[in-house]
Amino acid sequence: MEAVAHALRVTKPVVYACYGSREELVTALLEREEARLLAGVMSALPQALDFRDPQRMFAKGFEALLVVVAEHPSAWQLVVGADPDTGVAHRYGRARKRVAARVAELMRAGLTHAGTTDVERKLPVLVEVFMAVGDAAVRSMASAPGSWTPGELGALVGRVLLGALRSA
Repeated sequence: MEAVAHALRVTKPVVYACYGSREELVTALLEREEARLLAGVMSALPQALDFRDPQRMFAKGFEALLVVVAEHPSAWQLVVGADPDTGVAHRYGRARKRVAARVAELMRAGLTHAGTTDVERKLPVLVEVFMAVGDAAVRSMASAPGSWTPGELGALVGRVLLGALRSA
């Protein structure tokens, strides 16, 4: 609490007037970051699929996600770190399920459009592959800021993932 007060250039009683305990402050910070990061991820997903140029669609989607990561690398490092706090891991898991549900909706439409057989059986595996690739891209961007631009890594990840999905 003292460090927060010092950073804000206020006294500790001012911080305690807003947050009764360290736990309340940490919870508020986690809620803020969770909302901001989740909103960024959800906004990176397309509202509708563009079947004219799927490679561009995948690349631009991952690029949008990675721009969010590049804007807040320290928050993402906390989320995707090797040993995240239990509370952080729980929040991340909950948010990841929401993203996966939206990805499943989009992927179902894309696979159906592509004429993929047995979509419902394949969908859970393919969504998890998509999510794992996204997690890997986020970790790469967050752990080594400046090594990739969002456009470069988005293009690579989009191209690789599209190739995998086309073979489904």
